Amino acid sequence: MVLTRDLDPSASPLDYYGSELRRLREAAGLKQTQLGAVIYCTGSLIGQVETTARVPTRDFSERLDAALDTDGHFSRLVGLVLRSQLPCWFQAYAEMEARATYISTYQCQLVYGLLQTEAYARAVLGVENPDRLDASVAARLDRQRILLRGDPPVLWVVLDEAALYREIGGHQVMRDQLAHLLSLRERQWLEIQVLPFSAGQHAAMMGSFNLLRFDGDPDIHYSESYDSGHMTANPQVIKERSIGYARLQAEALSPRASAELIARVMEERYGKHPEPAGRAVA
Repeated sequence: MVLTRDLDPSASPLDYYGSELRRLREAAGLKQTQLGAVIYCTGSLIGQVETTARVPTRDFSERLDAALDTDGHFSRLVGLVLRSQLPCWFQAYAEMEARATYISTYQCQLVYGLLQTEAYARAVLGVENPDRLDASVAARLDRQRILLRGDPPVLWVVLDEAALYREIGGHQVMRDQLAHLLSLRERQWLEIQVLPFSAGQHAAMMGSFNLLRFDGDPDIHYSESYDSGHMTANPQVIKERSIGYARLQAEALSPRASAELIARVMEERYGKHPEPAGRAVA
């Protein structure tokens, strides 16, 4: 096991978090097991976070702040820690996403990350990163906090019908995910449209993309490939993609009709049926 004193607090947000936890725990005169008992976890977990073997969650951080009377120190720091767990090429986009006042997205295969349930995210992220799955899921869910702000961004999602039928994680995971989409209908700043198969060829045949708008800053277009992301504020690209997105919205089902389709797929495809043989639910 790596000793905390051997860690370089400046190496990463996670290293800094671990060193701060040990410093403040020892300043409070508490052993790992004693602090664990106070915040309802094991001393082993405290040790794993101190040595960067585990990534802290926001709930864990809030309990630390309460136990150590640190005035929100860990609650503020954990955002940086979780952001650092995102792929390096995605971190810059995540920072811009958190600042955006208007997000428009077209998703051709998967539910948009900000709208994914934990089980759905776990199934998606577990395909290629099973060794760091907990950290990846925690980071994705933490991105969703922007939707819970007092001033959340306006979010408009055009979701390809294919994403409703692509079974991620099993029947129950998909049913819960579609139910979650339906539960978001009451949020006045969020709209979901489904682009139906009947639309045929359309303005986003090249794949998923996002458009971010800001107060006082240029718009940004974002797209990604297998292991990289590309952001641009090029006015011509923004103009073309904005027109393309407007066409997608026009060709998609209305929000009401989209909700009806999501509900129908949820019941007919992911109703109370046995899981296919050999298919585990995440």
